[in-house]
Amino acid sequence: MAETRRVAVVTGASRGIGRAAARALAGAGMDVFLAAEGTEEELRAACAECTAAGAGAQARYGVFDLSKAEAAEAVAAGAIAAFGRIDVLVNNAGIRIRKPFGEFSADDFDAVVAVNLRAAFLLSQAVLPAMRAAGEGRIIHMASQLGMVADPGGALYGLTKAALIQLTRSMALELAPEGILVNAISPGPIATDYYQARLDREPELLKRRLASLPIGRLGTPEEIADTVAFLATTTVKFMTGANLVVDGGYVIH
Repeated sequence: MAETRRVAVVTGASRGIGRAAARALAGAGMDVFLAAEGTEEELRAACAECTAAGAGAQARYGVFDLSKAEAAEAVAAGAIAAFGRIDVLVNNAGIRIRKPFGEFSADDFDAVVAVNLRAAFLLSQAVLPAMRAAGEGRIIHMASQLGMVADPGGALYGLTKAALIQLTRSMALELAPEGILVNAISPGPIATDYYQARLDREPELLKRRLASLPIGRLGTPEEIADTVAFLATTTVKFMTGANLVVDGGYVIH
């Protein structure tokens, strides 16, 4: 009998860290369901990369507006329809609105909280029946070093990432007896297309960031993806509620 392949759901998988994470999980032998608000062209290309990365890995995708509460159940249902199970959830989707404190609107608050926090909360609940049926599971929240340190203009983004770190602890405490491990990753400055665009707008930012990084360079999406793959596939089952800081040393000084 052929071995049953494990299945991972990755949100925000059309580009950047999410796309790299989906490739890494496929390369580790998992089938992957990519969920994002990106274009179908982006998601088809990401699925092709996943198929090429893993021996026999299958990849499917769905376009979802994760700012809508009903998207959580739709993502879980899409993954079940595609593969019949969910073993790993990577809550990676996120947005940023940068403004000086005092200039954020109520709409700004609702938009960032909806994608960065509510979507992760609701989707984590939506995948529980599948993980409970399997008797185990892994949930990985993509937090940020900005959930631990402050950054000008980043009050709203940092708030949601700090909340994700606390959500990781709360979920880990409750779900560990069921074999469901919950951990977070807090990336530092990563050379994504989004961040490069910001560097193009703010040429001095790179100099400031590099001065704050003991390693002396930006991280890559693939380095965060490798951490995702470790948490999703490791045989180490005594780690839950952890927040793995992968930031080139940003927060240690």
